[in-house]
Amino acid sequence: MGDEKKKYRSAEWFGAGSKDGFNHRSWMKNQGRPHDQFDGRPVIGICNSWSELTPCNAHLRDVAERVKRGVYEAGGFPLEFPVMSLGETLMRPTTMLFRNLMSMDVEESIRAYPLDGIVLLSGCDKTQPAMLMGAASCDLPTLVITSGPMLNGKFQGRDIGSGTDVWRFSEDMRAGKMTLEDFMEAENCMSRSNGHCMTMGTASTMASLTESLGMTLPGASAIPAVDANRYRVSHLAGRRIVEMVHEDLRMSKVMTRKAFENAIRVNAAIGGSTNAIIHLIAMAGRLGVDLSIDDFDRLARGVPLLVNLRPNGEYLMEDYYYAGGLPVVIDSLAGAGLLHADTVTVNGSSIIENSKGARNYNEEVIRPFDKPLNKDVGLAVLRGNLCPDGAVIKPSAATPELLKHRGRAVVFESIEELRREVENDDLEIDESCVMVLKGAGPKGYPGMPEVGNFPLPAKILRKGVTDMVRISDARMSGTAYGAVVLHVSPESAAGGPLALVRTGDMIELDVENRRLHLDVSDAELEKRRAAWTAPPPPLERGWVRLYHDHVTQAHEGCDLDFLAGGSGAPVPRESH
Repeated sequence: MGDEKKKYRSAEWFGAGSKDGFNHRSWMKNQGRPHDQFDGRPVIGICNSWSELTPCNAHLRDVAERVKRGVYEAGGFPLEFPVMSLGETLMRPTTMLFRNLMSMDVEESIRAYPLDGIVLLSGCDKTQPAMLMGAASCDLPTLVITSGPMLNGKFQGRDIGSGTDVWRFSEDMRAGKMTLEDFMEAENCMSRSNGHCMTMGTASTMASLTESLGMTLPGASAIPAVDANRYRVSHLAGRRIVEMVHEDLRMSKVMTRKAFENAIRVNAAIGGSTNAIIHLIAMAGRLGVDLSIDDFDRLARGVPLLVNLRPNGEYLMEDYYYAGGLPVVIDSLAGAGLLHADTVTVNGSSIIENSKGARNYNEEVIRPFDKPLNKDVGLAVLRGNLCPDGAVIKPSAATPELLKHRGRAVVFESIEELRREVENDDLEIDESCVMVLKGAGPKGYPGMPEVGNFPLPAKILRKGVTDMVRISDARMSGTAYGAVVLHVSPESAAGGPLALVRTGDMIELDVENRRLHLDVSDAELEKRRAAWTAPPPPLERGWVRLYHDHVTQAHEGCDLDFLAGGSGAPVPRESH
């Protein structure tokens, strides 16, 4: 084997002339592999989050086969391996509890095996950041293929979208506006194909941001899961990852500070999920890139909302792809001077070069820069005595009249209490009140579930009211909507000011001035704090206890404190 081939990390496993090399090659040959596959060609790990328990990712075995074709054509040696999969639709108590565990699975699998380059097959909400976080900690040449969105749902002659319309249908049924029969029929009409949510939820958001970070091939993020173009781009990705290994184009060269700044501005323009804040901060932390919650407010200001997709607008991902997809948005932002041009993507060019001249085929779906859906309505970061480390609201998803509001707090100590009391017509609440939920943060639930867009009281819905100010230390599904303040930090279970709020307190929300204030004196808050006791850990053993003891707060990305920064992917010690 020549010197050129010895540069690959995998040669330490498969190189000739040793007992270990004999063993490694011999065992791999029990799958019928010819000897020349071990001749020093780059080994490409296809890291697959496929699972029948993760409907978004259930077709990724087929995608993996297309990647393998491309790898073989380019002279590489593809090896597919499974990792933990996080099924948003089925997993309890919340997939966010397991994002960091999955990232550790990805990281340790990459580090322990003879891999020179990685293709990550992701899709569902948490699988995307988890895989990127884990791979970033190893910093090998890496490329991502997302699962792609489902086709539009079709119900009674109109399009419906996953998540967003579920919340609407559920509230309509509680308010007596929709029959149970229609509700059940809509269930059969919503999820028409393989793929993740076809709204601009967290999965679509993270797919878009993965592309804007430069980690996918151009235009790949919006291709529907069942469109032949997704297989085509997967085949091309297999070819490209082999070239990336030759070029030593590692993740740290792609996911730079400037790439993250591009992603933040793209997120504002597409109306992306609030979850993006937590995930991007965590991903940046694995690479040692300095990124804070305040960057999202600063960089998103002045960026118009260009994408008319639910929950912020009218259309769905299939329409978005046919209109031109993310390259149109990137080209528009680049034309306004809002993106860094001196970044590199996995194909060797910048996102600006990749998107230059992208054509918009439907300006109702993707608005021109000077005719946006809304102006300056990106994610807003609030500060105040109720959230000293920040809180988040998505103005484009809220009723405009509620973006400046003062109201009486109605407090729920847990999500279970809230769900019980909202059906109680004796609950002392009206539409001017501010609903406050505690115990739903990273430590408190644990796992920070997507319960921030909690339901309105039944008696309020019957009035025809569809939105109220709601505040919590929880997250919100990217498919949801409402005047919802999220990610209050520090959380209540960690002793943040949210833990001290009582029913009857007055709370002021002023989104324009980025202010969230609890109108209670410092002296009274100190008195309450002295009487407060921290809740006990949820479990005494296993992953949940490790998570509870080491998870950071929302403004820090909810990663485990000992996972910040990466150690690369050195060759492990010899096997014995």
